[in-house]
Amino acid sequence: MPKQEKGMSHQTRPVTKRPPTWCRYTAEEVEALIVKLAKEGHPPSKIGIILRDQHGIPLATPITGKSVTQTLKERKMVSTLPEDLENLLRQATRLHVHYDKNKADLHNKRALQITEAKIYKLSRYYKKRGVLPADWKYTPKAITLF
Repeated sequence: MPKQEKGMSHQTRPVTKRPPTWCRYTAEEVEALIVKLAKEGHPPSKIGIILRDQHGIPLATPITGKSVTQTLKERKMVSTLPEDLENLLRQATRLHVHYDKNKADLHNKRALQITEAKIYKLSRYYKKRGVLPADWKYTPKAITLF
């Protein structure tokens, strides 16, 4: 009997770039949903999940021709920072607050080091791509995103 590999359960993207035949939404309706959800305060990743789970829209790109983030950029509704970097900054802020109260928590100190390393690495990537300005700098305690 052959050995089973781990991690076989995962999402696979559709093979075709055409919208599915069973999805009855038009491009204008999907864009209106995206804008409505963004006005409610949902980030782009959450918008995609809501479209999938509540409205039965598997991907916005084949229907509208552009991603959720591109749709929000056209309407100037997207944050100045990329969503993944913003989430890491929030996490680092929470870890800093905890570490200031609990200096003996070495596991938290290590988690903070790992999170800050991710921030530095991701910021270098976004600076190279031109998403962040070249002079953007992460300062550990100055960030308050709550």
